[in-house]
Amino acid sequence: MPSFTIILILIIAYLLGSIPTALIVGRRLKGIDIRTIGNGNMGASNIFHTLGEKAGILVAVIDFLKGALPVLLATLLGFPVEWRMIVGACAILGHDFPVFVGFRGGQGTATTLGTMLILFPIQTLFGLILYGSLFLITSNSRLSCSFGGGLIALLLGISQQWLLFVYAIVAFVFIPLKLFMDTPRRRAIKSLHVKEVLKS
Repeated sequence: MPSFTIILILIIAYLLGSIPTALIVGRRLKGIDIRTIGNGNMGASNIFHTLGEKAGILVAVIDFLKGALPVLLATLLGFPVEWRMIVGACAILGHDFPVFVGFRGGQGTATTLGTMLILFPIQTLFGLILYGSLFLITSNSRLSCSFGGGLIALLLGISQQWLLFVYAIVAFVFIPLKLFMDTPRRRAIKSLHVKEVLKS
């Protein structure tokens, strides 16, 4: 596999992941910056809770494709599984640290699941079913992701696909880590909301 092709796909994966879907949808639909409302997260969950179900589903689907498409391209080009995982990681990093909006993105849940659907489709489908069911019941993305991700990792462990198991564990652990990294920004947004309420 020519090194130029590998580097090109990695760059494409990162740039595709960097497309700020939630920001674009928020501005197009309501003329707002999604980073300044709700919990400040630039992702589907915040859009879902602030702009409604249809907008949230739209963002989730696009963010999902941001992860799935580059890994699918790498698969079609015959990349070995190790490089396909790296391509997936680049797409996730693009979503979490997008070059187009100052490297401040979302937590990457949908994009992460998109990469996994191509890397290990059967396990991910079961995880997505559990995730979607719990989210419809609880509207809690973190809780739903925890159970859905746990099921995916469990199924990979049972089938002894250890390399993919490690990918799933690292990818899902990074979601709460990114949440922790975003905590100061979230607190600043909440503080601003409180001040605006007091003024009114």
